[in-house]
Amino acid sequence: MAIVTRKPENASLRFQTFMSNSDITQVTPHKALTVGLKRKGGRNAYGRITMRHQGGGAAQRYRIIDFKRSERNIEGIVSTVEYDPSRNVRIGLVVYKNGVKRYMLLPEGLAVGSRVIAGENVEPTTGNCLPLRSIPVGFVIHNIEMKPGTGGKLVRSAGCGAQIIAKDAEFATLKMPSNEVRLINLDCWASVGALGNADFKNISWGKAGRSRNRGIRPSVRGMAMNPVDHPHGGGEGRSKSGSHPMTPWGKGCKGTRTRKRKDSKIIRRRK
Repeated sequence: MAIVTRKPENASLRFQTFMSNSDITQVTPHKALTVGLKRKGGRNAYGRITMRHQGGGAAQRYRIIDFKRSERNIEGIVSTVEYDPSRNVRIGLVVYKNGVKRYMLLPEGLAVGSRVIAGENVEPTTGNCLPLRSIPVGFVIHNIEMKPGTGGKLVRSAGCGAQIIAKDAEFATLKMPSNEVRLINLDCWASVGALGNADFKNISWGKAGRSRNRGIRPSVRGMAMNPVDHPHGGGEGRSKSGSHPMTPWGKGCKGTRTRKRKDSKIIRRRK
């Protein structure tokens, strides 16, 4: 999909770019596979803000995605290509031969009319879902389970794909999009192919209002605050505060490693 540049009829359009919607075939979602989203504004059950810079945004309905690919050994046909406000990758409505309808993440190369199937012994082609033990070494995969039967948790963003680089008796070695190399149990399922909409990362949002529409509130630099509000605050004029970058609560950030314990399944950490 191409990135569209608008004619700058006003100042806010001058630097904005958009994803082309030419690939979308259905505007309204399948109602039975959507639920209403309640806004939380970054607050927990006590009403306290636990995640800053969240709130507002356009009204959305959440599309229920079949991350488990639960219809096994039944062929389905992609009937629509749709936009999902909750993620940056396109989704497709799959109609199976038994009449069941499910949403799935659309990999690159799949379109309306494509046939997909999930099963232990199906052919490892784009869009099909198999256990890792059934997918050959070297293949690119997405929507990967971390534990057998829990549904896909890893590699679900636009343009992402992990590569199987080795296998042993119990684990497959995957190279993740972050360049992390980790082990995943061979009984975990994954879908074949890299996800589409790869140009999403090249969008220029162009103005603050588009972030507000996405539910992202403004953030203030620590350097612009007072000492009581942030470790970077205070000083005469622009001051570097004389310390390493840190959060408002004094924890290191911007490169500081914060992982509490070592994961034995991570062979090489992400950079």
